[in-house]
Amino acid sequence: MNPLTPQEVLDIFAQAGGLLKGHFLLTSGLHSDTYLEKFQVLQHPKYTERLCKELARRFAGEGVDVVVGPVTGGIILAYEVARQLGARAIFTERENGVMCLRRGFAINPGEKVLVVEDIVTTGGSVQEVLSVLQKTPGQIVGVGLLIDRSGGKVDFGVPTQALLRLDIEVWQPSDCPLCRAKVPITKRGSRQIGKAPN
Repeated sequence: MNPLTPQEVLDIFAQAGGLLKGHFLLTSGLHSDTYLEKFQVLQHPKYTERLCKELARRFAGEGVDVVVGPVTGGIILAYEVARQLGARAIFTERENGVMCLRRGFAINPGEKVLVVEDIVTTGGSVQEVLSVLQKTPGQIVGVGLLIDRSGGKVDFGVPTQALLRLDIEVWQPSDCPLCRAKVPITKRGSRQIGKAPN
């Protein structure tokens, strides 16, 4: 199968109903007129397999032993990328607000670790995962992303591959033109449910 192009990744999101337009409050606290709803895509095994196969292809020569993703979407991605690479899949989650490895998960000495994440804007969740992994005896070989919506501005200090880089404009709430225009705002994501107050 040929490598997946950035346009094909965008097409997958559009076909799955995961490319949304409006006024959104992102998990980062920033506002945007575009939202990428990964779970509209990840609910379809055929799309998930195709995207993860491309991530796995990009790290195939790194000898990855463990693939780690943050809760929630990262669990699905870690599992499928690990399956493609013949590796182990684990995930990080927050305990008392702090990202950590739980459930008996551990990184063994010398294991090569790949971090995967669905969509990043500021990269905060990935940085938290990397901070957890830096305290283990493993070796971080890179970060694989479905979509980097920062336009390549995030830097994790390790080799990073994004299937698609988008430079989608975001605003601080105080500078948001959609707020000034009184466009209703929607909260989305695992930590954002329902509508934000006007």
